[in-house]
Amino acid sequence: MPYVRLSQKELKEKPREQLLNFRRTRKFLVAIDTDGCVTDNMNGKQILIFHPHFMEFYGLWEIESYYREIAEYYNLFSEHRGCNRFIAIQLILHALYERKDVQDLVRAKNIKLPDLSLVEDFIDYAKKNNLGLGNQSLEKFINEERPKTFGLYKLLGWSEAVNRTFPHISAEIPPFDGVEEAVKLIAQHADIIVVSQTPYDDLADYWEKYNLAMYISLIAGQEMGTKAQHIELAKKVGGYKDDEVLMIGDAIGDLKAVKSNNGLFYPVVPGGEEKSWQQFKDAFRKFIVHEYAGHFEEQLLQEFNAVLSQKEPWNQPGYDHLEHYRKYQNLRIQLYKKFNPTGRLLIV
Repeated sequence: MPYVRLSQKELKEKPREQLLNFRRTRKFLVAIDTDGCVTDNMNGKQILIFHPHFMEFYGLWEIESYYREIAEYYNLFSEHRGCNRFIAIQLILHALYERKDVQDLVRAKNIKLPDLSLVEDFIDYAKKNNLGLGNQSLEKFINEERPKTFGLYKLLGWSEAVNRTFPHISAEIPPFDGVEEAVKLIAQHADIIVVSQTPYDDLADYWEKYNLAMYISLIAGQEMGTKAQHIELAKKVGGYKDDEVLMIGDAIGDLKAVKSNNGLFYPVVPGGEEKSWQQFKDAFRKFIVHEYAGHFEEQLLQEFNAVLSQKEPWNQPGYDHLEHYRKYQNLRIQLYKKFNPTGRLLIV
C-alpha cells in the first residue's frame, strides 16, 4: 500500500479514513515515531518553539527559568517525553500551580497564570468525542461549546504559532545517520506507518523533504488520534499478529502505545540516538525471525527506562532551582546560537 498524501479536505473531514482503508502488503507492521526518533529535533522544537511561544502568549517571561525547567522536564527528560502538546501544557500548568516557590514569585510579580481548567475541559471534550488532540479539535470545541471563551482562542493561537514556526527550525534538522538505511531495510519485510502527535502536514512535509515517504504506507498525525489508536487500527485492519508488530520510538509514550496493542518495541535512546539506529539492523533481523520478544527486548528496555527520569527534580531532596536550571543551560545556548541567535533566553 503506497503512501498518498491526504488533501486538506480529507484531513479536515475524514482524517482516519486512511487507517480504516489500510491494506496489508507485507508480513510485518512497523510503526515509527518522528520527532526525537527519526530526527534530532525534539530538543530544538521544545526549547526554541513551544516554550518561548507559550511564555510570549501568556506573559510568563518573568518566571522563565521555572517555566523552562518544568516544560523541559515533562517534554524531554521524563516518562512523558513525546506526549501531545496539550497534555504537556496540562502537566506544566499543574506543576506551576502546585509549586510554592513558583506561587510566591507569581504573587510577588503579580503574574496571572493561564487557566488550567480550559485546557482540561478541551482534553475531556476530545476524549469524550473520540477526537485527536489537535488544532482542528480545539476549533471544533470552541465553535460548538465555547465560542465566547477568549482564553481558548489564545490557546489555539499559541498552538497555531508553534505550527507556523516549525518549517523555519524543526524541518531544517535532517534525519539521524542510519535512518534511511534502516527504513529501506524495513520496507523489504514490513508495512511502515508513521505514528506521531505532530500535526499531519508537518510530518508529511518532513518525510517527503528527506525522500523517506517512498518507503511508507501512511502517516498518522495528531488529527487521527493517539499513537495507540493509530497502531490499533492498522493492526486490526491488517490482521497482524502480536509478534508481527514493532514500534520504533524514543519516549515512554511510544512504548505504552505499542504495548497496549501487545506489540514489540525498539527504543531509540535519548542521547544515544545514532547508536540506536546503528544497532537496529541486528535487532530487526531478530524481529523478522521471531527471536525479538523476551530477553532481548527486555535488555533494550532496561537501558531505555534508565535514561528517562520518572520523578520531578523539584520534589527531590537537595533540589536547588538555579543549579538545576544550569544543568541544561549549555544545551539551550547552543540551540539558540545555531537556530535563533537573536531569540530571548535567560542565562544564569
